Amino acid sequence: MTTNTATTSGSGLMSKFGTWLMILATVGFGLIICVEMINILFYDPFSDDKFLFKLAGSLSSVEIGPLTYLMFGSLFVALMMGLPLAFVTGGLGVLFVYLVGDSMMLNIVPSRIFPMMTNSDLAAIPLFIFMASMLERAGLIEEMFSVVYKWMGGLSGGLATATILASTLLAAMVGVIGAAVVTMGIIALPAMLKRGYDHKIAIGSIMAGGTLGILIPPSILAILYAVVAQQSVGELYLGSVIPGLMLSSLYIAYVLIRSWLNPKLGPPIPIDERISLREKLRLLRGLVAPLILVALVLGLLFGGIATPVEAAGIGSFGAIVVAMMHRKFTIGGLREASITTAKATAMVLWIMFGASVFVGFYILQGGQQFVTDAILGTGMSSYGILFLLMVLLVVLGMFLDWVGILLLAVPIFIPIVKALTFDGLFGFAPVQGDDVVLWFGVLYLVNMQMSFLSPPFGYALFYIRGVCPPEISMGTIFKSALVFLAIQAFGLMVCIIVPGVVTWLPGLVYG
Repeated sequence: MTTNTATTSGSGLMSKFGTWLMILATVGFGLIICVEMINILFYDPFSDDKFLFKLAGSLSSVEIGPLTYLMFGSLFVALMMGLPLAFVTGGLGVLFVYLVGDSMMLNIVPSRIFPMMTNSDLAAIPLFIFMASMLERAGLIEEMFSVVYKWMGGLSGGLATATILASTLLAAMVGVIGAAVVTMGIIALPAMLKRGYDHKIAIGSIMAGGTLGILIPPSILAILYAVVAQQSVGELYLGSVIPGLMLSSLYIAYVLIRSWLNPKLGPPIPIDERISLREKLRLLRGLVAPLILVALVLGLLFGGIATPVEAAGIGSFGAIVVAMMHRKFTIGGLREASITTAKATAMVLWIMFGASVFVGFYILQGGQQFVTDAILGTGMSSYGILFLLMVLLVVLGMFLDWVGILLLAVPIFIPIVKALTFDGLFGFAPVQGDDVVLWFGVLYLVNMQMSFLSPPFGYALFYIRGVCPPEISMGTIFKSALVFLAIQAFGLMVCIIVPGVVTWLPGLVYG
């Protein structure tokens, strides 16, 4: 207990130090700008003697190799100090533009941000977040788990299976990972612990099921990847459907097999608490409206009838209607959902703007070619390089959030993947050139699932820690993640070896 308190205190002091450092740096930078404006307005702006900024272009002669270590080393140090990713990437991007380039190079800031501001696909993000917030406040998550719980509770491992099934349905409604893990942890974990479930199966099923929101449409991360990689959102959604359902099925198969071999790990609910088939069917009525809404939104999107923004708009309006049908709609709930949407969207967009400036400047300096030559120069095969990229994404996932990884790594990785030829493994079909970006996108989404469960810093580990009872240690949470992490790695390997798992459905629908 003392160690935990000391750790919390230490991290709190580090965070406060980082916050004050950022405030002081901002104030100092503002003062420098004021002095510089006075110099420009009242003195000769072209005289070196009059300029306060003497460091402009001081790093212009630095080669791209040392510059790479300098830029990303500074980023790592700033993030370890607890500074916000959005402001760190944007601030460092502007700083290195000044130190390496000249005043004309500052045009990179608006030239990188403005195209994102005018990208219509990004408007789907706040709409899908709002849809998720409204459905959550309508009490549909608790009702959904209750229905699946009553249907599956009679099986050995039935509650864990119900948790994964409910999380799969929730992923198709929410697409936001943290909310899914925390909500299912609050609802499902006490029920499983009360029935004597093995801690590792109970916690692991919640974390693994909760991360399905990264992969299963309407995933927010998939929209961001499509924007960055200039990929069709509809194709990426279709490509992620089968891998998402495959992973969900693998989780369920593991739980059922383990519980069948050792019923003590997941005992069924007592016979006197089970209900008849007629009562089970009656329970399904409460899920009809939200399931129709999800089917409508995804159906319009997959069928090419509506754009992602239009489908998200229909989903947002439909979520309000569903909340009214369940008599859970209030003005206060609408206000809370709107505030949640505004905060989440602002966070995503600020990270996008900051990281875009940082990465854009790095690519402009030749960083893309430097990384491409370094990786292709290793002499590894195409699949060896792909494995290296997957490992790098997992490592980044231990330190950065999913938006930061997407905007820092994917713009650099995509050209590398496009330059490779994937001829197939073990006699399976190769990946066609037009499908490489789509295929890699789904691999990236599966990889991000793994990063959420990867000890010691996976986000899902700390989400579930916040709702676990005190007697469950962090070590138990780490152990519970390992088996499901291995299942995710197996699913990723299947998607790599059998690319048709990803490309078949988009090819069937879009030709």
